[in-house]
Amino acid sequence: MEQLNLSKFDSDNLYRRPPVLRELMAIGFRQRRLIVVCFWGVLLGAILVAILQPSRYTAEMKFIVKRERVDPVVTPEGSPAQQFAPEVTEEELNSEVELLKTRDQLEKVVLACDLQNQSDSSWSKALLSKGLALIASYTGAKPTSNLQVPRAVDTLQRHLSIEVMKKTNLIMVTYESSDPVSSARVLNTLAELYLQKHLEVHRPPGAVDFFHQESQQFRNRLTEAQAKLIDSNRQANVISSQFEKESALQKLTEFESTLEQTEGFIAETQQRIGILEKQVVTVPTRMVTQVRKLDDGPLLSQLRATLLNLELKRTELLQKFEPTYRAVQELEAQISQTRAALEEAERSQLHEETTDRDPTNLMLSGDLAKARADLAGLQARAEATARTVQMYRENARSLESKEITQNDLLRTVKAEEERYLLYLRKEEEARISDALDRKRIINVAIAEAATVPPFPSNHRLMTLLVGLLLAAVMSFGTAWSAEYLDPTFRTPDEVKSFLNVPVLAALPKSSKE
Repeated sequence: MEQLNLSKFDSDNLYRRPPVLRELMAIGFRQRRLIVVCFWGVLLGAILVAILQPSRYTAEMKFIVKRERVDPVVTPEGSPAQQFAPEVTEEELNSEVELLKTRDQLEKVVLACDLQNQSDSSWSKALLSKGLALIASYTGAKPTSNLQVPRAVDTLQRHLSIEVMKKTNLIMVTYESSDPVSSARVLNTLAELYLQKHLEVHRPPGAVDFFHQESQQFRNRLTEAQAKLIDSNRQANVISSQFEKESALQKLTEFESTLEQTEGFIAETQQRIGILEKQVVTVPTRMVTQVRKLDDGPLLSQLRATLLNLELKRTELLQKFEPTYRAVQELEAQISQTRAALEEAERSQLHEETTDRDPTNLMLSGDLAKARADLAGLQARAEATARTVQMYRENARSLESKEITQNDLLRTVKAEEERYLLYLRKEEEARISDALDRKRIINVAIAEAATVPPFPSNHRLMTLLVGLLLAAVMSFGTAWSAEYLDPTFRTPDEVKSFLNVPVLAALPKSSKE
């Protein structure tokens, strides 16, 4: 049957229905030659690549970022605030990764490992080298080597992989090359340069020298300030103006209090003198000290004895006789006469008085004289105390002006001393940091050093499997594309579907045609 050209029809209509297994098998039978050629072509290419490709060796290294060491912050404060070591953030890990990728680091690695002079088995570089050599042979120029280091750095960047391991503080660094020893040496060199770069970036050098120079400068200034203070104190004839002023003020307060007390005593003494003067006027100067009565002792004794005898006789007579008895009455008359004579004798005795200086008047006079003497002494003391108060007041004023000058010098000495001690402490902190840096006690450490990989990382069997899969996919894809682009009728169903006419007969295509 003659094949008809139906290019005027929409080729998309040929495949409106989804292909079924039978149709796929039909396509495979119709395009079997194309499938076989494409499959074996790709597979042979994969076999050739697996045979010709050089062995690649991948070395690994791991860095751990930690916060065991916190460098002191350089501040003008004497004692820095307490610093806590926070957790390592993602930004810090990415910063360390970028620090590993810096081009100057890679250039140093290239020069240290002599990668620019090592031959690379990659086809692109080989072709590029041959092309440059061919151009140089035609032009007569010598091939330049200025681009060897940049090309080696680009090659190192392509084969170097740096990434942060998930949910850890570890950084994985891998490098692939055709030489296993070179792979490990490149990573170890990169690690050494990276640790040095980390120290340079996180703590710039020269801090110890800077703080040492500053501490020496402020030490000299402190010595000058102390010398000025000593000279000023010597000229002012003071040791400590503040202490001497406080002592003078204390003495001034004491003497003022003494002056007030003395003035109070003077007023009290004057008032007492007035009272004593009034009392001295009212009290007599003399007083009776002794009163003595003189009488006739023998006469009185005789009269008392006679009176006693008469009374005894009367008592005896009354025991025998009545009171009306004449002898008793006569005896009573004698007793009365004797008693009258006794009384008369007693009334007629002498009276003698003795007088002396009144002690009250004498005491008042003495107190008055003493009070007047005390008043004179108190007035003299008050005058002396007033002069002393005035002297201490003037001394306090003078010491106050000297204290201002001395305090100014003391503040200068203290400020210079604080600056000197501050820079001395900072110098010690910088020295400690340098010692830690020399011992490589930093926040980045090598968790796993690079070792020489014993086996290649590119397996030829894997290359063959990938080539086989790619050959199958490409062969069937090529057959499908060829079938899709062919605009002719291939089956009676296609004729009936597109022309809407019945098919009476169909002749197979002869092998000769």
